[in-house]
Amino acid sequence: MTTRPTARIVPRRSFLALAGGAALLAACSRNSTESIDTVPTRALPSGAPPAGTKLAISIHTAQLQLADSGLDKQLPFTVSSWPNLTAGPDVIQGFRAHSIDLASNAGIPPIQAEAIKVGARIVAVQSRDHPIYSFATAPGSGDAIASAKDFRGRKIAFSQGQAQGVVVLRALKEAGLKNSDVQLIPLPSTQFLTALQAKQVDVAPLGEPSLTKYLGQYGKDGARAVTTDVVDLLSILWAPTEVLNDDAKVAAIRSFIPLWAKGVVWAWENTDAWIRSYYVKDQGVTTADGKRIVSSLSQPQFPRSWDKAVAWEQETADLMAEGGFVPKIKAETLFDRRFEGLAAQAVPAKYQVAS
Repeated sequence: MTTRPTARIVPRRSFLALAGGAALLAACSRNSTESIDTVPTRALPSGAPPAGTKLAISIHTAQLQLADSGLDKQLPFTVSSWPNLTAGPDVIQGFRAHSIDLASNAGIPPIQAEAIKVGARIVAVQSRDHPIYSFATAPGSGDAIASAKDFRGRKIAFSQGQAQGVVVLRALKEAGLKNSDVQLIPLPSTQFLTALQAKQVDVAPLGEPSLTKYLGQYGKDGARAVTTDVVDLLSILWAPTEVLNDDAKVAAIRSFIPLWAKGVVWAWENTDAWIRSYYVKDQGVTTADGKRIVSSLSQPQFPRSWDKAVAWEQETADLMAEGGFVPKIKAETLFDRRFEGLAAQAVPAKYQVAS
């Protein structure tokens, strides 16, 4: 029997125990308070990582892209494991449990990690200029929720430590609504679909391919997708500060970032192969849906400068602090700018942006 989440209004600062937070606090700590600010400032190592260097990398799409493109043969170190964890709270738990050395997330989990004193830094940035989340409505809602303005009084699935949470906050702000005008229901994103299906929330932000699969099943029952102009600007790679104090692992990360960027570009330039490998075989959507999803995406962008990324991260941190979800955070400290521009330098000019 599926356990259904209990709907409740989010109290201020309650999220430190949400979505694995309790497990995070109880997990084997990878850091001390002192290590939060102790990322080396010395130059990155220029040579290959020492023989025997290993990284546990939680970037599932990169695992597929490198294998499908053959770029994996250029890795000068061993990938000890590819944990398939995508939710920010799960990755943070992996950092603290010493089971993940490098991961990919949106820009929000590093803010959450800082808020609960987990030392980690951003080492690579990919930016986007289009929305990747839509707000799915519960079955039976029909046309009653046609825009974000219609969210007033509704129950909205909300995960503070993930990109979806800030998408909610930004959508409310753009619609002229306050957080108190809606009911924010604390859930990890992995439970959004269950909550929608059970009508325990009225709205939840979904990305692809989850949105397509959900509407394919419940569209006939009145589920809809509400679009907004809210852009989740960043995809980032990040690593624990403990890892960034290990010169061998730092050399491995430095060598991985260009291959990661090339893998993203390979997927963009080889859409048929990527649709078969990822959307159809791995994610279980049809070829037609895979083509539709890919056609809705924008060309990858890798900034040469991180100034815009830092500014966006600060704006996001301030928005979360204003809502009482995290303390004030200085976003600049979340970035290890020794790695700045490495990804952009690895791809053709048309995939590079100034910032």
